[in-house]
Amino acid sequence: MGKATVWALFIILFFLHQDFWWWEDSDLVFGFMPIGLAYHAAFSIACACLGALAIRYAWPHDLEKFAEEK
Repeated sequence: MGKATVWALFIILFFLHQDFWWWEDSDLVFGFMPIGLAYHAAFSIACACLGALAIRYAWPHDLEKFAEEK
């Protein structure tokens, strides 16, 4: 996994953020949470996971080494 994979996942999440398919749905998840809110909760968790993957696999270590040398 590298930068290209992280970027591809970012682009996918970018388009999934526009959740127009839930706008007219009034179903409840777990009996109390609107499905749009549940979707955004899951989306936020997915974004946090993508951030962790980006730090782990796409972090520019060259810049970090350069900063530590000074």
